[in-house]
Amino acid sequence: MDIVSDLHLSPATPRTAAALADYLQHTHADAVIVLGDLFEVWVGDDVLDDADSVEAGVLRQFADCAIHRTVAMLVGNRDFLLGQRAAALAGWQVLDEVCLLEAFGRRTVLVHGDAQCLADVDYQRFRQQARDPAWQQQFLAQPLERRRDFARGLRDSSEHRKRTLGMAAYPDLDRDAMRDLLHQHGATTLIHGHTHRPGDEALGDGLLRHVLTDWDLDHGSAAPRAEVLRLTAGGVQRVPLSQAC
Repeated sequence: MDIVSDLHLSPATPRTAAALADYLQHTHADAVIVLGDLFEVWVGDDVLDDADSVEAGVLRQFADCAIHRTVAMLVGNRDFLLGQRAAALAGWQVLDEVCLLEAFGRRTVLVHGDAQCLADVDYQRFRQQARDPAWQQQFLAQPLERRRDFARGLRDSSEHRKRTLGMAAYPDLDRDAMRDLLHQHGATTLIHGHTHRPGDEALGDGLLRHVLTDWDLDHGSAAPRAEVLRLTAGGVQRVPLSQAC
């Protein structure tokens, strides 16, 4: 079972998209789970009206993968508007935003991670608004280009904050919130993405979290990033994408 997150796919990420396509075609995993932010932004399932779009192409690749294995999606802060039409095209199972995974004799909690970044007060305020069904209905009723403009504004603001403050200034998940989640579900392990800070950390009392890496093969980085977190009967392993098939 492989878990990934934060690919942030868009027309500006052709190499990352190609790497995902190759992985989906050749992986031997019996299940592939995406913990959010598969896309840089998702402003409504009507983006699929363009059958030649990057988004439609990616979902068709997931559909081909889903013929042979379980594929599941847990939405993130960039693609929480993924809807039923997208799920039907991709053939994936839609997971709750807090998902308890019982596999290999272990109980593991899966989240994207944004809901637990409690110190980011401005984002939490927006998140509460944007998850409201009435807000979503009003937003999706707007013309597609207006929705794209709105999303670009949010993304540009986020990128400016990264450049100004650096990634280290972004709040991490709240430690007590993580521990409470695990206690609530009788689990010992939390897996999440969102922060783009891959690593493993003990949370005390035998509790542990695994943070997924983002994927980026397009922006000239000296150290391109792409790996899967592989769950087996033997434990949890970080596998570079080049070795994941």
